Amino acid sequence: MSLTIPSLLGGPRTDVFDPFSVWDLSDEFFNSALANTTSSSSSVREASAIANARVDWKETPEAHVFKADLPGLKKEEVKVEVEEGRVLQISGERSKEQEEKNDKWYRVERSSGKFLRRFRLPENAKMDQVKASMENGVLTVTVPKVEDKKPEVKAIEISG
Repeated sequence: MSLTIPSLLGGPRTDVFDPFSVWDLSDEFFNSALANTTSSSSSVREASAIANARVDWKETPEAHVFKADLPGLKKEEVKVEVEEGRVLQISGERSKEQEEKNDKWYRVERSSGKFLRRFRLPENAKMDQVKASMENGVLTVTVPKVEDKKPEVKAIEISG
């Protein structure tokens, strides 16, 4: 199976099956998020929020399992969707902390803004049986696999 991956640096697209080729984003979404990074520090934080949705993907004999670190988010703030073409999409938004008039900020390192991660799943994924749960800021998405049918072996008697 191959997957066409857009180059983030404006280079040619390549045919690769790499589950960790993290940016299977639409060019329009990604470019709009980065377009204003030089205009304000809040835009930089918003762009970094997109890049900071860290996801692990492992395959077990029974399923594909995705784990995303989403500290401080509630399950209501996260969306897990399955798109046509065997694409799993994880998205959401981390709200900016309210600023009070008398607050004096010394440092802002936690990102806020929207995030979006997309993964094209292999043919053995049961797209209609995806399950998701969230506990302690970790989203777990489980995509069961189609059982591998072992070829039936029939013994042939040798004559002669």
